Amino acid sequence: MASAAEQLASNINFASFARAKELQQRILFTLAVLVAYRIGTYIPVPGIDPQQYQAVFDSQASGVIGVFNIFSGGAVERMAIFALNVMPYISASIIMQLMAATVPSLEKLKKEGGEQGRKQINQYSRYLTVLLATVQGGAIAVSMMQPSVDGNTVALDPGLFFLVTTTLTFVGGTMLLMWMGEQITSRGVGNGISLIIFTGIIAVVPGLIYSLFEQARQGQITGGALLGIMALMLATFVFVVFIERSQRRLLVQYPKRQQGQRMVGGDTSFLPLKLNTAGVIPAIFATSLLLLPTTVANMWATTGPEWLQTIAALLGRGQPLFIAFYGAMVIFFAFFYTSIVFNPEEVSENLRKYGGFLPGIRPGKRTAEYLDYVLTRLTVIGALYLAVVCLIPEVLTGGAAGAVTFALGGTAILIIVSVAMDTVTQIQSHLLAHQYEGLIKKQRLRGRNR
Repeated sequence: MASAAEQLASNINFASFARAKELQQRILFTLAVLVAYRIGTYIPVPGIDPQQYQAVFDSQASGVIGVFNIFSGGAVERMAIFALNVMPYISASIIMQLMAATVPSLEKLKKEGGEQGRKQINQYSRYLTVLLATVQGGAIAVSMMQPSVDGNTVALDPGLFFLVTTTLTFVGGTMLLMWMGEQITSRGVGNGISLIIFTGIIAVVPGLIYSLFEQARQGQITGGALLGIMALMLATFVFVVFIERSQRRLLVQYPKRQQGQRMVGGDTSFLPLKLNTAGVIPAIFATSLLLLPTTVANMWATTGPEWLQTIAALLGRGQPLFIAFYGAMVIFFAFFYTSIVFNPEEVSENLRKYGGFLPGIRPGKRTAEYLDYVLTRLTVIGALYLAVVCLIPEVLTGGAAGAVTFALGGTAILIIVSVAMDTVTQIQSHLLAHQYEGLIKKQRLRGRNR
């Protein structure tokens, strides 16, 4: 017999969506914010020479800058006010989470501060975002003031005024995007920051697919290579969907107890543990920490010192050092973020509090140890899966299709699938809540009529 939740879920249709006015408002608000974000990716930073910058971008588009352009929704190619995207905020969040796990004062604030402590840590993340965006925006502004091989500069009037205004523009764009993401999370549907990255990738994919076919038409890549890339994209998509929906279901039993003249309880349920508990976060974290420094190094590589040129070469896409760093970061953040979102001791305590237990496992400490045992082994598989998916485009990188293989490869597809599934799940949750409220109202009306 289906549970109440399953019966409600089976009744979800367009009619129930039409009655959920609050959900419609949330979706419209989310779409409006994302449209505003897309408009911002077309507003260029003032004081630059578009033709000179386009020449610089085209010379490095198949490398790291091309990948970063995909995450920014094409804003880097146009050097728009949102060129930094939300990467400084993501980097700041990573740093604060690492510090909250290692610095005693922040760890105490996180565990014992409650909602106020969480808000305080978020405020620290915002301050750090301003600092990182200032450093990164200033580095890009300085690189645009450097003369190229032909003696020209991207900046029309290099100087202190250009440096200050350009840096402030980048910082303002990042902070505005951060605020927009927070508004989507609280007043819209889905995770705002993830949706912004998702929208940026979706916006550039059609153009990159066209570019791929154009390269095949011009003979830059063979027809077999084109079919191979498209087949790999489809296979990766199916594989990611399969893994993201995979889970280990642990049986949970609740003992029978007497309530008045009858016995109640004795039910069974399942504790689902996803194969990839961390979701898309490790890929975003690793990309954020690795792409921004290498982007700055590449922008300075042509005119900077020799050691910077060496670093830029070693951290180029497809290079062994880049692949090693990227894979190691993905695996590390898979374990790190899983430890944040799932606490075996807390789950064990909640099971014990409500009388639930795992068959054959003693409640309390033993249950927590068993959950940690299962979760660790699942995370090993999940981390390796994330590393393989994220490194597919890096291994295939090279030639004219370098940035295209990234857009059609693992990391981008992982973000698209994960964010889409999370957003759809939240929409279904809102619909279920709306149906449940309607069911309660009907029962109350029936009670009054009786």
